[in-house]
Order: sequence, then structure tokens, then C-alpha cells
Amino acid sequence: MDKLFSIGFWSAVARFIIRNRTLILIVIAIITVFFTMQWKHMRFTYTEANLLPDDHEINVEYNKFLSEFGEEGNLIVLGVKDSALFTSSNFKAWNQLSKDINLSNEVELTLSVGDLQKLEKRTDSAGFHLVPFIQDSVLTVEKLKQYQFELFNKLPFYNGLIYSPNKQSVRTAIYLKKDIVNSPARKDFIDNDLIPLIKNFEEQTGIKVHTSGMPYIRTLNSQNIIDEIGMFIGAALLVTSLIFFFFFRSFRATFISMVTVIIGVMWAFGILGLLHYEITVLTALIPPLIIVIGIPNCIFLINKYQQEIKQHGNQAKSLQRVISKVGNATLMTNVTTASGFATFILTNSKLLKEFGIVASINIIAIFLLSLFIIPIVYSYMAVPKYKHLKHLNKQWIGKFVSWMERMVKEHRIAIYIMAVALLCTSIIGIFNIKLSGSLIEDMPKKAEFFQDIKFFETEYEGIMPLEILIDTKRQKGVMKLATLKRMDELQEYLEEIPELSKPLSVVELVKYSKQAYYNNNPEYYQLPNSQERTFILSNAKSSAKDSNLLSSYVDSTGQYARVTTFMKDTKTERFDRIEEDLRAKVNKIFPAERYEVSITGKALVFQKGTKYLVTNLVISLSLAIFLIALLMAWMFRSLRMILVSLIPNLLPLIITAGLMGFLGVPIKPSTILVFSIAFGISVDDTIHFLAKYRQELISNNWKIKKSVYAALRETGVSMFYTSIVLFFGFSVFTISSFGGTVALGALVSATLLFAMLANLLLLPSLLLSLERSIANKETLKKPALKIIPDSEEEE
Repeated sequence: MDKLFSIGFWSAVARFIIRNRTLILIVIAIITVFFTMQWKHMRFTYTEANLLPDDHEINVEYNKFLSEFGEEGNLIVLGVKDSALFTSSNFKAWNQLSKDINLSNEVELTLSVGDLQKLEKRTDSAGFHLVPFIQDSVLTVEKLKQYQFELFNKLPFYNGLIYSPNKQSVRTAIYLKKDIVNSPARKDFIDNDLIPLIKNFEEQTGIKVHTSGMPYIRTLNSQNIIDEIGMFIGAALLVTSLIFFFFFRSFRATFISMVTVIIGVMWAFGILGLLHYEITVLTALIPPLIIVIGIPNCIFLINKYQQEIKQHGNQAKSLQRVISKVGNATLMTNVTTASGFATFILTNSKLLKEFGIVASINIIAIFLLSLFIIPIVYSYMAVPKYKHLKHLNKQWIGKFVSWMERMVKEHRIAIYIMAVALLCTSIIGIFNIKLSGSLIEDMPKKAEFFQDIKFFETEYEGIMPLEILIDTKRQKGVMKLATLKRMDELQEYLEEIPELSKPLSVVELVKYSKQAYYNNNPEYYQLPNSQERTFILSNAKSSAKDSNLLSSYVDSTGQYARVTTFMKDTKTERFDRIEEDLRAKVNKIFPAERYEVSITGKALVFQKGTKYLVTNLVISLSLAIFLIALLMAWMFRSLRMILVSLIPNLLPLIITAGLMGFLGVPIKPSTILVFSIAFGISVDDTIHFLAKYRQELISNNWKIKKSVYAALRETGVSMFYTSIVLFFGFSVFTISSFGGTVALGALVSATLLFAMLANLLLLPSLLLSLERSIANKETLKKPALKIIPDSEEEE
């Protein structure tokens, strides 16, 4: 391995690149065309991210529920809170809207005030039959008021289903066909049929329609992700190119770098298509990430080329040295960055695995593109003129480096006091961090569909499905009166929980049957007693067959029943308490020897997925730290150097975690990524600094102070440049409308800023303070890898 990464190897690489420059450019063009052809295979996600592995207990229970009752999230609701609805023309338009929607092939059925069915006792024979709730063909205002009064006061069956518990709003329920819920047909229906019909109704009546339900939320949320990809790429290119130009004052250097990262973005989309991965809220971040991570590579290579030109003016020698001197350093920094992302592959979450695979592949790809394209393009160009090199003499950079030197030399104790104070304060903040498993927390708050979610949370007490699956362990066990009474007791308990909506199950139909038996007197909306059960239960079964609405609440064998409720956006601690109490109540109501009851639904799956993800990402971060520590051990062959190098990189992570606690930013799938990403990137500066430090030690005959200051002067500028690019590059994500993406961008930017200061101030201070125990020939043995080749050997 020593020979492989020796200067001879990189000199050979340099010669290969320069001699075969035309061939390499042709190969890059062919690969780019190939990846461009893979774009057609890119798919946008049509499901929520399932953060749990397939064999997880919660997933097993959820899949069992789906096997019995099919996809649960097939309900779209349209809500109106406007008294003007109950006027003749508006009510007619509302009913027509429901009928028009029902004509779509994607719709199973619609349920609206205009097409409600009322259960009545037959007069000609025993049993019940369904009759239209509204029977008049001509609807006057007085008639509509009568119907409104009857609906709100005499039909409790439709409470929470068609009208809100506070009787202030009504809604239309649209049940999509279950086989299209997770397919492109869902998006086509919502974009091309549903939204235009709703807009037409609003223009016609002037009544505001609130639309929600999981299929609708998922479609508009996915569209937001798609819309933001282009915005991120444009913003990342703009910000990084402006900073790049500010540093180099060269349109040529800026243009070459932009072309390099744009090809990297094209490859990123191609790799997503080639692997047939869906574009999710995470994989959508990869193209702008490639821009942000790729630009520092360009800075290192172009900066080194211009330094060499300034030193001796020989272009061929400069290009050779760019590849041989900077190639290994940029390789190692890109490998450490890629390893930070690659640790996600080791989690059991499909979402994170795909993100880790694509991100790590693309980071290595952008390194190779930078290494090939920049020296080759410059080899075709004239030698840079003095005006292109003026930035190397900037006074403010010199002042910044002098300030760093002065701080390390004269204020080392102050640096330590500040570091310890930040550490202690951050630890206090860490204890205030909360966990969030909310499915809607990261959604764009200003989006209209988010405001509609809040409307339904207020009016109908929830939007996230929570399901309870009851297995009676025998066929036709559901319609036994004893089972129905147990289910009713459970539903009464659920109604007492303020975060849950009114539950819906076959119990409601049985109660409605009894009400119908007693001439629709709402006082009899209750389960039958032992004397009434034979007649009412047998007729309730036939009513269930006639009603499409409740047939999906009992399976065909009568063994399984479901109780569906909807949950408000609930904090994790409260959710855990609700779940704990609910499981205790279920165990009390349903004896284990006679019933098997499982609690499931998307609300529960996502909450559990978040907890599982946090545990996995803590493990992956620990693994990233361990892997990079191993890499340091291999490179520097010194345990003490590992400890010294890790301190400046772990401290910024602790400070960021403390900030999250103080600012109330919870740990969630988006923010937990911050630590692995930031650690993988920030350790690059440490590698650059320590490698240069070791080189200076050898050059200066093991004079510690001289070597530290020389390394600080040499690497400080590049570290500052790249940190500023990364800081502003990740800040681009703060323009997102997704809360999680904003938090990710802001937190990674903050962490990288802290990491830059730690590597430029704390790391040199530690090396100087511990010079006797660290910096000697025994501790700093010859490294396995020459990150920066010795000048003597190069000559």
C-alpha cells in the first residue's frame, strides 16, 4: 500500500491524465451521455417513507392489517365551513361536485350530504333498507334548513364522518380505489381531475373548500420536493459561483468549476435512474450536495495550480504537481466525506440506505471529475496572467492568518476556556433536546394544503390514520354481541382522548340499525340489548352488505374487525403515553385467550420509525467516528494523534446538539443526518492540517512551534476558503419550504463553521500544549499514507 500511494504512483497518474487528456474527455462525455439516458428511469415517490425494516414487529402488524383490509390511506376529504353552503344554488353545486368526482375511474365511491343514505325500517317486511336522505327534487332554503337540522341532530351515525363534532362544517369523503393509491394514477387524478373541479366550484360559489387526506397530502408534498430540486441546484450554483469568483476573481476558473459540478449533478441524476431509486425528500438533496462538496475540490486544485504558476511559471510542471501533490490529499478528504454518508448504508432503513449509497458514490465521482477535468482543461489554456494570481496576495487573507497565529500564540488559555465553556453550555442544551415523530412537522407551513391539514385537525380532530385490528379467532365472531360491546367500550375510551377523532367501526352501523328500528329516534343510537340482538344483528349484517361504506370494517369471514380513528399532530412524549394507556386498556377489554388485538396505522408506523431511525443513526455516527479514527491511526500510526484530531471535530457536534436543545429544534429524521454529514466533511480540514504539520516537522528538524505556525499559514487559507464555500453552500437549504431541510442546512452550516474555528484555533493549540507527548519522532512515525508529499522527494 505504501508504494501504491507513493509519490511515484501519483506522478504516474499525473502523466497518464496529461498524456491521455483527449481520450479522458471523450470517456467523460460518453459516461455523461449514458447517465443522461438513465434520467428516464428516475421515479418520484408515491408512498410515505417507511423508516422501519420489513421484519420489524410494527411493520409485520401493519402488513397483516393491510393483508386483511387493504391500503388504509385511500380517503380524501373536502371540507366547507360556510353557512352559505345551505342555499339552493350552492348546495346543488356541492352535490354536483361530488357526482363529478365520482365519475372518475380512480374513485371507489364518494359520500356527500347530497347522496347520503338513511337507514329505515321496512314497512312491507321485516328488516331495514337504505333510502336517500334528501328526497326532494326542488330544494328551498327552508327545506335545506330542515335537512341541515335533521343531519346535525338526528343522525349521529354521520357525526365526524360527514359533519364536524362541533356542527360547524360539513365534508365530502372520497374513497379512492386501493390499487391506485401508491401509483402515478393517484397524482394524475388529483392534478387533472380533483383540483380543477374544486377550483371550478370555488369560482362558481365563492365558498372556500379545504382539501386533505393522505393521498392528497402525499401528492402535493411530493410535488413540492420536485419543485425544490431545481431551486436548490440553481441556488447552490449561484452561491458557490459567486463565492468562488470573489476568491479567485477569474471568470475562467469559475466557469471551469461550474461545468465540473454540473456534470457531477448530471451523473447524480443518472445514478438515481440507473439504480431505479425513488426521489425522496433525502435523495432530492444529493444534486445540490454534489455542488457544495465538489466546489472545495476545485478550489484546492485551482489554488495549487495558480500557486505553482506564481512560483516558477512552468505550466507542465505545475499541472504535474497539482495532481501529484493535491491528488492524494483530496482523495483522502473525499473518502472521509463519503464514509460519513456511507455509514447510512449500514442502517436497516431503505430510505437511508439509498441516500447513503447514492451520496457516497457521487462524492467519489465528483472527486474523479475534478481531478480529470481541471488539469486537462487548464492544459489546453494559456498560462494564467498576473491578474489571475492577484488573489494570492490579498491583504485581508494575510490579516486573517496573522490573527489565527496571534490567537494560538498569545491566547491559548482563552481558547481552552472558551472551548470548555461551550462544551458545558452545550451539554446543558443537549438535555433539552426533544424527539419528534410527526409526519407533518417538516411539511411546508405556508403551503395551502398544510393550512387545510390544520383545518381538519381543528374541525374533525385528526388526519393521521390510527388503526386497531381485532382478531376474534373464530369466523363470524365480530358480530357477536359480546364482541360488539367490547369494541364499543374501546371506542368510548378513544373518544375521551382529545388527540383522537371519533372512531369508526361496524359498531356504528349496529347502533344505527337499532335507531332505525325505533323509527330513527336518535335516543336509541346504541347497541341492542340481549332481547333485541337477534333481530337487529341479523338485519345489521344485511345492511352492512348493502352499504359500501362499512363493508371494509369487517372482513369477509367475519373474524377480523377494524376500529379506525384519526390522530392530531401529537408530540412524541404524548404519543407514547397515549399508546401505553391504549395498550393497557385493550389488554383489559379483550382477553388474550379469546382475542388478538394489534394497534397499527400510519401514525404509529411513522412514530416508531423515527425512534428506530434515531437509534440507528446514533450507531452510524459512532461507526463513522470509529472508521475515521481507524483511518487516522493508519495514516499517522499514533493513538495520541487520533485523540488530538478527534477533539476539534467532536466539539462542534456537541455544540450543534446543544444549540438544537436551546433553540427547540427536535431530533427527527432530517436533523439527525446533520451529525454524520458534518463530521465526515469537517474531518477533512483536520487531515489537511495534520498532514502538512507532519511534513513541516520533518522539514524543520522536529521544531514544534515553527512547524505548527508554518502548517497554519499554509493550510489556513484553503481551509478558510473551503469552509466558507461549504457554509454558504449548505445555507442554500434554508430557502426550502420544508422545515426539516431548513434545519438540516442551518445546522450543518453552523457545525462546519464551528469545525473550521476548532481546526484553525483549537487543534494547533492542542499540538503546542501537548508538544512533548505528541510531537516526537516516536509518536509521529512514518505514516502509511503520504497525504502531502515531501518537497524533497518531489524535487
